[in-house]
Amino acid sequence: MAYAAITKPGLHFNTKLYTGTGSSNAITGVGFQPDFTWIKKRSGTENHALFDAVRGVTKYIKSDENASEVTEATSLSAFGTDGFTVVSSGKTNTNSATYVSWNWKANGAGSADTSGTINSTVSANTTAGFSVVKYVGDGTGGNNTIAHGLGVAPDCVIYKNLDSARNWIVYHKGIGATKNLYLDLTNAANTASNTFNNVAPTSTLLNVNDSVGVNESGDNHIAYCFAEKKGFSKFGSYTGNASTDGTFVYTGFKPALVIFKNSEAAEHWRMYDNKRDVSNQMFRNLLPNHASAENTTDNGSEEIDFLANGFKLRSSAQQLNGNGQKLIYMAFASNPLVANVGASIPTTAR
Repeated sequence: MAYAAITKPGLHFNTKLYTGTGSSNAITGVGFQPDFTWIKKRSGTENHALFDAVRGVTKYIKSDENASEVTEATSLSAFGTDGFTVVSSGKTNTNSATYVSWNWKANGAGSADTSGTINSTVSANTTAGFSVVKYVGDGTGGNNTIAHGLGVAPDCVIYKNLDSARNWIVYHKGIGATKNLYLDLTNAANTASNTFNNVAPTSTLLNVNDSVGVNESGDNHIAYCFAEKKGFSKFGSYTGNASTDGTFVYTGFKPALVIFKNSEAAEHWRMYDNKRDVSNQMFRNLLPNHASAENTTDNGSEEIDFLANGFKLRSSAQQLNGNGQKLIYMAFASNPLVANVGASIPTTAR
């Protein structure tokens, strides 16, 4: 039998919806104490706000801007055993506004790791293949290394310079280490040897050159590292066909969250989850690189299906399914698919 490595994905990742109160608001029902919480207001225009336990509460970075880290006491004030507490910030808790939070479990505030050429603080959940890494850049050229704590090579790493207005940098195995994407921009993949030194992450270390987005001298940086785990996460690419009977992508689980980017075109990133859209066809996307409210109009250009074993594009639009173009994705599970080795797996089950 081929069983999923993780049979209960909800112990490591969960999407939680809530309504703001404008005062201290304890959000529970996450299922674990989160170490990385990404919050977006659904009902209006507002920045994304990303928090983690390594940097500490009240400190957030905005995925839709290149701005440095913000400290705001009225944002997220505590991580709890089953969720988190927000206060009165418009980014996290405006009265009567609706919000979505995406939550990942790492390993608390982290610990020091000196095994790279650049020292780091690492909070790693090796079971789920997720770590939060904080480090101070040294600004030197060549192949600089940073420990990530996962024990296997990350398939996707999202970097942000915390102290300066620098673009977010994304490494994704679907485009390789000679290119990067920008989480806060619509740009197609950029070829640059001074980002990762053309070296993919190893089982122990991240590789960076002297790009200010990943290694500015004296600046604090954060890296969110993801390694594929059977039954829990999948990171890959697919080729679009510009058809409403679009590409099917096998993940081995029913997705809870999928993030998309056309790597060959100037298109927005897109996020879909199974809590905001509870049935197919799904269209309530949010844009990681934009502060806009949730899309609530099913106009046929944004549709996808979450299936028992993957996802299928139902849109012919370039942003999700550009003809002959490479699109990358990051997927996290709601339920793993447990099957016999070699068993026939349907691709159209809803």
